[in-house]
Amino acid sequence: MTNVISHWVDGGVFAGDSGVTASVTNPATGAVTGEVALASVADARAVIDAAAAAFPGWRDTSLSKRTAVLFRFRELLNERKTELAELITAEHGKVVSDALGEVSRGQEVVEFACGIPHLLKGGYTENASTKVDAYSIRQPLGPVAIISPFNFPAMVPMWFFPIAIATGNTVVLKPSEKDPSASLWLAALWKDAGLPDGVFNVLHGDKTAVDELLTNPKIKSVSFVGSTPIAQYVYTTATATGKRVQALGGAKNHAVILPDADLDLAADAMVNAGFGSAGERCMAVSAAVAVGPIADDLVAKIAERARNIKTGDGTKDSDMGPLVTAAHRDKVASYIDAGEAAGAKVVLDGRHVTPDGGQDGFWLGPTLLDNVTPDMSVYTDEIFGPVLSVVRVETYDQALDLINTNPYGNGTAIFTNDGGAARRFQNEVEVGMVGINVPIPVPMAYYSFGGWKASLFGDTHAHGLDGVHFFTRQKAITSRWLDPSHGGINLGFPQNG
Repeated sequence: MTNVISHWVDGGVFAGDSGVTASVTNPATGAVTGEVALASVADARAVIDAAAAAFPGWRDTSLSKRTAVLFRFRELLNERKTELAELITAEHGKVVSDALGEVSRGQEVVEFACGIPHLLKGGYTENASTKVDAYSIRQPLGPVAIISPFNFPAMVPMWFFPIAIATGNTVVLKPSEKDPSASLWLAALWKDAGLPDGVFNVLHGDKTAVDELLTNPKIKSVSFVGSTPIAQYVYTTATATGKRVQALGGAKNHAVILPDADLDLAADAMVNAGFGSAGERCMAVSAAVAVGPIADDLVAKIAERARNIKTGDGTKDSDMGPLVTAAHRDKVASYIDAGEAAGAKVVLDGRHVTPDGGQDGFWLGPTLLDNVTPDMSVYTDEIFGPVLSVVRVETYDQALDLINTNPYGNGTAIFTNDGGAARRFQNEVEVGMVGINVPIPVPMAYYSFGGWKASLFGDTHAHGLDGVHFFTRQKAITSRWLDPSHGGINLGFPQNG
């Protein structure tokens, strides 16, 4: 019997009435494991209406009670995170250890949100004018939408919803239809933690559901992570209806390896950052920029390590799992074809991998391309797969120019033993997140995640204080409590006195 993955509304499963579904597969076998409901406009409005109805009660719930629910959710997540990791592996394909890492990074945001009372403190000025006090408070927005991608079905939603809920908002989460079950697991966990019905809701669907979230007046903000073209669409559509938007787009992350770098450390980092989660990470390094004479040694060291990566079923003893769908696997393989045709040297060819998994799985092994040039599609495009390109340059300035002229600005890294070079790089590079001898510089939850240029639409990054400010709005209040007599009518503009 086919598993039906439904929406979650008002604390329980909601089937909807569209009758339209999409297949969910196990990428390691190619087998269809479920059918996820795709919402109609009426379904989407029912979910949004539930979030809107729950908002006044949750907004007015005390910070102490909200925080207690957050703490309970954190404890339940910590106790049961292996369940969630295995669910992610079954639909995404990443190895279980990688999925556990994803959950743990998401949990950091939950823990950050547990401190929300301190972060929501306003300011107060007594006697700003004679017997007049001035103060500010931060209040929730209302129902908010989160539209998340397939590559991190738990972590990316957790960048947003712990802070949204802690600050008093209600949530409609629209996960990827490729791996939707993690969202329902999280919804049930919220219920177990004592979250009131309607505060956290899950809406499955395609463009129909997304467009309703972007245009429905009851939704007050949209948080999105995905490709740059869709991020731009989300931003322009939702802001046109007056919503706040943080739309995180695509990436082409470079790592610069200077001649003085520890090449063993750099090679380890390139393998980890290039092939972890089969390269399906917005912070994956896809371009290793070798500066000066070290390119041959660097390529040899990367190839030596990458050849030992075991590709296979994520539930087995594998280092790297399959890609998420057959179509995506074929698209990534086509970039290898194009790079080879354009003159890149295929040092390691993942098109011919022998995986430890089902013969119908969506397999592509680690691929290393050398002598890649900036005009090749394998360099210009976001591939989102286990393909690492080595670009050779002569100087630091040439490496910096490659990064700063690239349309993306999500993450970058530099490998060097020269503190002056590292400091110069962090100052000059036009990228939102920078690693120094760290290949995947994802910030801790108390900082904010977000790129520059075509990697972010909107001026607010995810989580950290940026997240608190995004999900709240400031209200400035001026008050005066008078003696029984008053000062009479005065039509002049208020002045300090």
